[in-house]
Formats: sequence, structure tokens, C-alpha cells
Amino acid sequence: ISVNTVGKDADFLGYKPYIVLSDSMKDTFAVGDLSVSKTVEDPGTLEPGDIITFTSIDPSNYGSVVTHKIREITEYEGEPAFVTYGTTTGVDDSYPVPFDNVIGEYKFRLPKMGYFFEFLTTPAGYVTVILIPFLVLIALQGAKFFRLVRQYRAEQQAELDTQRAQAAAELEEARRMKEELERLKAQLQDAVSENQSKTDFPDKSGGEV
Repeated sequence: ISVNTVGKDADFLGYKPYIVLSDSMKDTFAVGDLSVSKTVEDPGTLEPGDIITFTSIDPSNYGSVVTHKIREITEYEGEPAFVTYGTTTGVDDSYPVPFDNVIGEYKFRLPKMGYFFEFLTTPAGYVTVILIPFLVLIALQGAKFFRLVRQYRAEQQAELDTQRAQAAAELEEARRMKEELERLKAQLQDAVSENQSKTDFPDKSGGEV
């Protein structure tokens, strides 16, 4: 985002950042700073002494974005305009600034941040500040993903082991109950057989049980 917006009339909630390329306003901002201006809806509210950012109509740098101080209000080709100047030399700009060419009013600067954004536009800057951190982030997210996969598998294995242990316990309980039932059945059969033996054979006293 930085590479493709700074210095290209990007707009962040009305604020526009520009890389300072000259020392024409050295007492306010210097080469390498990042100057930030805020969009002005009505240039008529601006006054002499305000610092404005505008698109130059000077043939020598036509279309360039300049940030200079307003000296006075004038007219250009029948339309209101500003006379501007760089405070370093105090010399007026060759052409006035029509109100329609005003981009915004200067608000603040970020010292030397312009160098940082310029560095981003170079291959070394892209690799250092964007590509390497991005690859590190991908690696960290990949490690986190595989850690979560291992954790999930471990939890699944633990749950499977628990289910197997529970099934084995239930099977053992069923086997024990079966053995108990068979033992009780055998005891019952023995008792029945004993009763039948007492019924079938006469008592020694001559009577029949």
C-alpha cells in the first residue's frame, strides 16, 4: 500500500502524504521528510500565511505537487488564485495557484519517513521490509498449523485409546457376568440333580422320601 500510494495523491480520511524532494520550505520540513496535508473543500477559507499543497501550472514543472506558503490572494485569468512562495528563499513562485489546483492544507510532517517510503520502492526495500516479514509470517503460521494438526491427532488418538479401553472394560465385564451366570446355572443344575436323587431313592427306614 505504501509503495503504491505515498506521493501519488493517496487519501486517508482526507489526509494526503507526500515525500519532500526539495528544501524550499526547510524551516518547516526538509528533504526526506513526509509532509501530510488535509483536503480543503473550500479554498476560499485559506488565508495568507497558510501552507498549502497544490498542483503547479508552471510550465517548467507543470503538474508537479508543491507545498508552499500563501503570500496573498490574487486573480489568474479572471479566477481567484494564491500567490505562493518557498520560505527558504522568500521568492514568489513564477505562477499563481488557481483555487481549483489546491489539493489541501499542510498539517504536519514525519521527519525522514520519506526516505523509508522511497526505500520501499527499491528491490532491496521490498525484500527487506515486505517480502522477508511476509515469508516469516507464513512460516510462523505454517508452524502453528502443523502444531494444531499434531495436537488434533494426539487428541483423536487419546480419545480412541479411551474408547478402546472402555470397550475392553465392557467386554471384560460381560465375560465376567457370563462366567457368573454359568456358575449360577451350574449350581442350580447341581441342586436340581440332588433333589431328584433324594426323590427317586427310598429311605432306609422303609419309607419313601
